[in-house]
Amino acid sequence: MRSVLVVDDGKLIRTQLALTLKKAGWNVIEAADGLEGIQKALEYKPSAVICDLLMPRCNGFQVCRKLRENSEALPDLKIIVLSGQAYDTDRFNALESGADEFLLKPVDIGQLIKLLETSHSASKDEAAVSTAADELGRAEVSADEDFVRFWGVRGSIPTPGPATVYYGGNTSCVELRLAGQLVILDAGSGVRELGDQLMREFPGKSLDLTMLLTHSHWDHIQGFPFFVPAYLPHNRVRIRGFEGACQGLENTFSMQMETTYFPVGLGQMPGNITFDQQDDLEFDIGPVKCRSTFTNHPGVTMAYRMEANGGSVVYAPDHESFTRMRLHSNKAPEEEGRVADFAAAEDARLKDFIRGADVLITDSQYTEAEYSAKVGWGHSCFEDTVQLALDSGVKRLYLFHHDPRRSDEDLSRIVGEARELVSAAGSPLIVEAAREGCKVPLG
Repeated sequence: MRSVLVVDDGKLIRTQLALTLKKAGWNVIEAADGLEGIQKALEYKPSAVICDLLMPRCNGFQVCRKLRENSEALPDLKIIVLSGQAYDTDRFNALESGADEFLLKPVDIGQLIKLLETSHSASKDEAAVSTAADELGRAEVSADEDFVRFWGVRGSIPTPGPATVYYGGNTSCVELRLAGQLVILDAGSGVRELGDQLMREFPGKSLDLTMLLTHSHWDHIQGFPFFVPAYLPHNRVRIRGFEGACQGLENTFSMQMETTYFPVGLGQMPGNITFDQQDDLEFDIGPVKCRSTFTNHPGVTMAYRMEANGGSVVYAPDHESFTRMRLHSNKAPEEEGRVADFAAAEDARLKDFIRGADVLITDSQYTEAEYSAKVGWGHSCFEDTVQLALDSGVKRLYLFHHDPRRSDEDLSRIVGEARELVSAAGSPLIVEAAREGCKVPLG
């Protein structure tokens, strides 16, 4: 005789389901909470489990995950989750946790019995989310207008308010259009407004986007859950970057969108999203030649150089000068020379990577006076950033990753001081502080 386990902390609901299912020819086992349900499922090995979502001692999500972890003991188990909450996010999260079906209370008994009669494998096929066919026209990005546009310029945390209106308070996000490619550099909170702009600019069109991540610190990925194009199945979003301390980019993005933190899970986003774990330092995005190098920042952090149509952009938002950092490292006298040589070689490597770029967007979070209290935090003084640009022969420098405590007035003063350094060096280098909405033509 087929058996079904009913797990619900509501005794009346549990009893009513048991009576109805027995009349339909099922042997019914009952459990009054999630933990008892897991124990009885492993003991009796039923054909199906009907499980309430909100219960003490293991909720329905936990029950689903635990039973799927024991798939060898319960190979063909059908799991149906019941809930009185009519939220799509609860349904999606239940399916992600391992449920085959999600039904609302009060339950349609006829539908419930029909689902129990359906095979486990057939139900899975029906529950699978399909990717929408790309029937819309592709969005055409002009290959004749290359530019950089800033959507998020702040470091560490978003800083809205009257003191940051001019330069902006969103965290790192830069749009690059080059040789007909649309590339997004980091997905800080600024990516939300970029997504909205793309929807306005290309209404009813299918977008093909590449998102390059320098690293997975929160201020560089926190805007992604609010990036509207990723929710549309006809768009293609390729996320590329190097693996850090966590195992894989997809895992990192998924964790920040777990139910505890956000109502929509990564797996629920219907956009055609792929994760491309980078291994090589050189790669192409269509006709755009890309190179990458490691920067001096906690964890695995990259800088990217992109070239096409005779234009070049370097994006290095998080970096601490090796030489400046080692000068404050309190090494023993006999080690100072060796350490200084190593730091100089590492700084020279970055200069070679940057050399001759049309646009350099890079870390300028601190002033020299502030730095002594920030050693080892992974960010640079703007004075070092200016010198880096001068030594590398770049044409335009955009001070970036502004300190969250920095007001518009503070930033304007820093830009003035940076320009004085450039003037004293007799260089034609153009220096600006990155500002949200600023569009920089290339070529």
